[in-house]
Amino acid sequence: MPDGEPPRTGSSEQLDAAVQHCRELTRAHSKTFYFGSRFFPPAQRQAVWAVYAACRRGDDIADEPGGGEAALLHWWQSTRAALGGACNSTHPIDTALSWAASQYAIPEDAFHELYLGLQMDLSGAQYREMADLELYCRRVAGVIGFMIAPICGYSGGERTLAYALKLGQAMQLTNILRDVGEDLARGRVYLPDGLMAQHGVSRAILEAGQVTPEYRALMRLLAAQARAWYKEGRAGLPYLHGSGRLAVTAAARAYEGILDALEANNYDNFHRRAHVSGPRKLLMLPGAWWEVRSGPNLV
Repeated sequence: MPDGEPPRTGSSEQLDAAVQHCRELTRAHSKTFYFGSRFFPPAQRQAVWAVYAACRRGDDIADEPGGGEAALLHWWQSTRAALGGACNSTHPIDTALSWAASQYAIPEDAFHELYLGLQMDLSGAQYREMADLELYCRRVAGVIGFMIAPICGYSGGERTLAYALKLGQAMQLTNILRDVGEDLARGRVYLPDGLMAQHGVSRAILEAGQVTPEYRALMRLLAAQARAWYKEGRAGLPYLHGSGRLAVTAAARAYEGILDALEANNYDNFHRRAHVSGPRKLLMLPGAWWEVRSGPNLV
């Protein structure tokens, strides 16, 4: 297994290869998520990679040329089969997810919500008001909190899941603010029409890549919303079990750091990509550790 981890009972070369595939996919596509995942213990870490890879596979179908409703439906059916222990697929992501679902109570409903969110991308959904964007953030990222919480272990029932939902929404809104220019190149605008109109920001301004004072004001407003969701979601961290609490705390801090980078770039997300470097993430670790250490223990 990766990094000299001990073999699992009943493991096979096929399963080991499948987990390694999910690990590499996670590391390649989300350095921030991968950074946080390293603080889970080995079995939980592997399950988290499997969940991320399954979500990423669906997201790629919705994003890449050649993707379509039939392909997305096939993804949902194979994912559902893997979660239910009826997987006949030899795809490494299905293999790893099937194993993860056999170890942890990963909810099928959460993946179904993700499926609905990816359908929004395929159908070219319009985001007229903030409520529309919040629904999208819930479906494509908030519900990932529902998938990770059972792997981590948690107390507090539905209240903890509600906190996890907010944290996932905050991360997705952060991604959207970082990627306005990249999404526009795909023909997608997630910024709500109503808020754009209120701030005097038009589609033409976006397409011209103009970082006007009005555009910066819109970015500040949405960044403040993301920070409010981070703050609300953090209230659930003390309910998480074991080292998973540090893993999620570290990931949340790194994701929120993207907002700091966006602000440092003067909200230019057309010509510059806000990111948090590896060394900067490491410098965040003492703060994350202290947040976990000094916070209440509600498990």
